Amino acid sequence: MMALLLFGLFFLFMFLRIPIAFSLALSSIIYLLINGIPLNIVPQRMFGGLNSFVLICIPGFILAGNLMNASGITDRIIKFADSLLGHIRGGLGLANVGASLGFAGISGTALADTASIGSVMIPAMKKKGYDAKFAAAVTSASSVVGPIIPPSLPFIIVGTLATVSIGDLFIAGAVPGFLMGIGLMIPTYLISVKRGYPKEARVPLTGIIKDFFGAFWAIMMVVIILYGILSGFFTPTEASIIAVVYALLVGLFIYRDLNIKDVPSVMLKSMIQAASIMMLVAFANLFGWILTSEGIPTLVANTILSISANDIVVILLIILLLLIVGTFMETIAALVILFPVLLPVASQIGMDPVQFGVVMVLGLVIGLSTPPVGVCLFVASSIGKVGILTVSKELIPFLLVSLIVLLLVAFVPQITLFLPSLFE
Repeated sequence: MMALLLFGLFFLFMFLRIPIAFSLALSSIIYLLINGIPLNIVPQRMFGGLNSFVLICIPGFILAGNLMNASGITDRIIKFADSLLGHIRGGLGLANVGASLGFAGISGTALADTASIGSVMIPAMKKKGYDAKFAAAVTSASSVVGPIIPPSLPFIIVGTLATVSIGDLFIAGAVPGFLMGIGLMIPTYLISVKRGYPKEARVPLTGIIKDFFGAFWAIMMVVIILYGILSGFFTPTEASIIAVVYALLVGLFIYRDLNIKDVPSVMLKSMIQAASIMMLVAFANLFGWILTSEGIPTLVANTILSISANDIVVILLIILLLLIVGTFMETIAALVILFPVLLPVASQIGMDPVQFGVVMVLGLVIGLSTPPVGVCLFVASSIGKVGILTVSKELIPFLLVSLIVLLLVAFVPQITLFLPSLFE
């Protein structure tokens, strides 16, 4: 009964458009007051959620991504993707997806991908004769690659919650991320051919090589992070600091588009972003502690397993829950709340924690571009100046591809576990 009150208050505050971090906090505090639980538990649980050395890498990766983005990396990645794919029918749409693959290794977040890539690609696609709804749909759908390809902020949270190697999670997400990217190119191409969208002149090899070296230093940041972590040269936290130093050197001395005077504003922006994520993690940990004390993880596990003992049905039920939650809840908050609840269920059906972590992140981020309230859908629609409903209809083939990749990841363990096994 009290659990229903907790969830009821949470959804009420969300409906009132109170930010999700404060919705978690307010519903938790009201629950504690009603049950007569001393409020000194609030700072204890908040600190408990943040008291992890690994979480220090979140501000580092955010700052590194913002520094690279301030260095004009978005334009370079888009230019390289366009030089490779622009000569194909619908090439600008394909370049949009390709740019998301490249940018994912810099930002690690879907919303940053949508805003950065979309602000450049959507107007460019409209100018070249693509429908605004198609441009917005491609941008929104491809942005979900961001949290899958390393470095990934959600994977850092999963690694902290499950006490598994963040390096393993990073590399486990690489294959699903590229499968998603290649898969999304298929409907992009087919729709472009059907509608007769334009193609650009083929770029000569010298031009492709030049554009590759323009994006090379950004791509190398991902390689350095992964190689350093997996080879044991440095921890994920140390990797985030190395990424910041690398981004500064590249932006100031190689690309030379980053002005030393811009660094304080980039740092301030990164501090605000990191603080908002940390507050979200802290309040979500308090909310999660209440759920645990109410026995919700056991209840959910028993309920799902009581519906069916069949592993396939159980996985499908988990995926359905993730897709629903992902449409209205911020990914990191959903992970902190749901991962401890669903991990026992996954363990009982023999799913590896690394594989399950990728399934959870992928299932939740697909919701970011799913109607009715997917945040990436809103951003892409706003940039394209086209209605949410119109873009939602255009998204259907892209969402089907995303669901196919999610099902493959859930039912074929080697897609996620093969690469990590090579580094054991």
